[in-house]
Amino acid sequence: MKEILVQYASYNYWANQQITAVLQKLEEEEADKDLGGSFSTLRKLILHVWLTDSTWFQRLQLAEKPVDVTAGFNGSFADACKAWLKQSLQLQEWVKQATPARLAHTVAFTRAKSEHHKMEAQHIVMHVCNHSSFHRGQLVHMLRQLGVNKIPGTDYSSFIIKK
Repeated sequence: MKEILVQYASYNYWANQQITAVLQKLEEEEADKDLGGSFSTLRKLILHVWLTDSTWFQRLQLAEKPVDVTAGFNGSFADACKAWLKQSLQLQEWVKQATPARLAHTVAFTRAKSEHHKMEAQHIVMHVCNHSSFHRGQLVHMLRQLGVNKIPGTDYSSFIIKK
């Protein structure tokens, strides 16, 4: 299982690199343009995936109360993209260093509304990678709405072929 998780976390980081390379070239106005959808702007979507990835990563580190890394964030859109990418790299490195026992460890956490849950670390890793993949699709759609046509593919097969 560890080999699969390392591969998947590595793919997640690679795919996030591909999309953030495009995002970081945008002007601030483009990042804040209302494009509709569940997250109306690219900035809001990037802040969401960064926050979510960070929250899950903190849970993997057994933090009782994850810190909102986006609270009070005043950096540029490119800075937010870099922070999300750095978070993806941290997950990849964590998975590479994790023992099989650590990956099988059950993590207890509390969500909003004081709901208590438990989840194995390996399932958290899969969730984070799937969450990013889902939102990369939204990012591509939003970029196309802005008229950006040169967007690299982020399919898993592309990752494997380029290795």
